[in-house]
Amino acid sequence: MNKNNFAPLPPMGWNSYDYYDTTVTEDAVKANADYMAAHLKEFGWEYIVVDIEWYAIGAGSMRDQFQYIPFADVAMDEFSRLQPDPARFPSSADGTGFTHLADYIHSLGLKFGIHIMRGIPRTAAHNHCKIKGSNVTADMVANPSSICGWNPDMYGVRDTEAGQAYYDSLMELYTSWGVDFIKCDDICNTNMHKNPFAAAHEIEMLSNAIQKCGRPIVLSLSPGPALIEKAWFYEKHANLWRITDDFWAQLKDMFQRCELWQSHVSAGCYPDCDMLPLGELGKGFATEHHTYFTPDEQKTMMTLWCLFGSPLMLGAEMTLLDDDTLALLTNTDILAMLPPSVRPHQITRTDNEAVWYAKDDTTGTTYVALFNLSDAPQTVSSTLADADCPL
Repeated sequence: MNKNNFAPLPPMGWNSYDYYDTTVTEDAVKANADYMAAHLKEFGWEYIVVDIEWYAIGAGSMRDQFQYIPFADVAMDEFSRLQPDPARFPSSADGTGFTHLADYIHSLGLKFGIHIMRGIPRTAAHNHCKIKGSNVTADMVANPSSICGWNPDMYGVRDTEAGQAYYDSLMELYTSWGVDFIKCDDICNTNMHKNPFAAAHEIEMLSNAIQKCGRPIVLSLSPGPALIEKAWFYEKHANLWRITDDFWAQLKDMFQRCELWQSHVSAGCYPDCDMLPLGELGKGFATEHHTYFTPDEQKTMMTLWCLFGSPLMLGAEMTLLDDDTLALLTNTDILAMLPPSVRPHQITRTDNEAVWYAKDDTTGTTYVALFNLSDAPQTVSSTLADADCPL
């Protein structure tokens, strides 16, 4: 069981990645925060998360060639800690990082989150930069053989006292900014390595740093798929962990993944089905489009995510949400299934159908969800007797 109570309910919020990729700006973050505060907050939506490469200078300017510009300039302080790009986040130009943006989001009654990559900036290692709280420099902390296969920004951190000091200094900085949520990437499954669990020590170091920092920062691990045999480790050190790689269209596959992880949902510990690709998506990828899911598939997705107890992170540009999508996101009957007191259990799954059962230990409410997984209409039925549970 996770040793903190920072996320008693599955976190619900917005993440900039699915619409903006690496190009989100301060104004865009504020506009989405304003929308959430006005239309979604009362239904439990509260996190605003700035995703990948908020520190990268010129991010997105070579999108026809690279998603992540190789070895691009980054904004960084004297202690090897990345800072927001002031061109996209002008309030950071005074050296206070995300403080002003976090203050704005907090003023709306919302919470602020950021995406980080596992490790220490490569440029810090190459230039022998300092680490706060240590006499050891970044080149001695960085492990040049531990790299991300799809992003060129970081080296892994060695499991040393100086390595822990680096992560401690990161959490000290993020605490001063007012960060409430961290999504750490290239750490849950290091799937470009022969050992997909190669970053386990960095998960533990990050968790330890959060415990020391004095702020209740929710920790989310990406990418998936998380390793089911390591469930105990994720539960001990994190609040969320991805059970799939980036989710765009493989909805049917999620039933198998949720079945695998159904017994590992508890207060503060949430297997994560990934972001909800609903509404308008893809602008930063140069393929702006409406969700590829049909209305029925969207209902299936929301029902499964909520019944399973997954965190809910919306990837859309919220200011462009249509009425049907907004209605789905604020459906209180569906959202009522989210709390971990609603214990999910899959009764049956075939290529054509799935049936899930849950009972809320707090309210006594019973839920039965019938899913048609085929492409044609069909009758799906079940009884509570099938679930081997009392009425």
